[in-house]
Amino acid sequence: MDSVCAPVAAKVNEVRRRMAAAAGRAGRAPEDIALMAAVKSRTPEEIRAVLSAGLTLLGENRLQEGLAHLEALGPGVRPTFQAHFIGRLQTNKARRAVQAFDSLDSVDSLRLAEVLSRLATECQVRLPILLEVNLGEESQKGGVAPEETEALADAVHRFPGLQLSGLMGVCPYDEEPQASRPFYRTLARLFEHIRRNHPEPEACRWLSMGMSHDFEVAVEEGATLVRVGQALFGPRRPA
Repeated sequence: MDSVCAPVAAKVNEVRRRMAAAAGRAGRAPEDIALMAAVKSRTPEEIRAVLSAGLTLLGENRLQEGLAHLEALGPGVRPTFQAHFIGRLQTNKARRAVQAFDSLDSVDSLRLAEVLSRLATECQVRLPILLEVNLGEESQKGGVAPEETEALADAVHRFPGLQLSGLMGVCPYDEEPQASRPFYRTLARLFEHIRRNHPEPEACRWLSMGMSHDFEVAVEEGATLVRVGQALFGPRRPA
């Protein structure tokens, strides 16, 4: 375990250093930006290592893998972190996701929001959700179109059992991090507009954008949450 913890802890510290530097360039406080470990294809040992390094947010892309991770970590560890689901969620698997995760960050349709509202009401919880925005309007990716996001947000406010906690966005991949900037700037403007019109603005806290190759750009553009995998763990294993 120590052989896993030491390099992961060093990478966590390095990512935090880079986040703080980016925040400084933007005149922001580093403590206003949270770091989430994106744990797709990672082992329970690796996940325990980032938790030991002080992270308290985990992002899961795949439902079955996420459930397996939670089971492997065990009930004793579960209270120490929040598990967010950040992958595409099918309505027929929504019940298990509502039961297992602290937040569902990839809500991208009225139909899915309706199903989650019903399930959250049945489970007697108020479920935090984020709306996923398809910044590049790429057909192979999930997410609501930017121009349709406000209408979906307005609808979500009327659904019992749901709490709109912010927006999540993924922009088209480019090896050049600066290519992400206009997309993140667009999402930040959309987030601020939705937050101003939110019935509980203080609850709308997460602007989730930025990954391993461009999180510094995302921080400069206003991210309050970055989702980092390879920068913490190294290259991803084959699925």
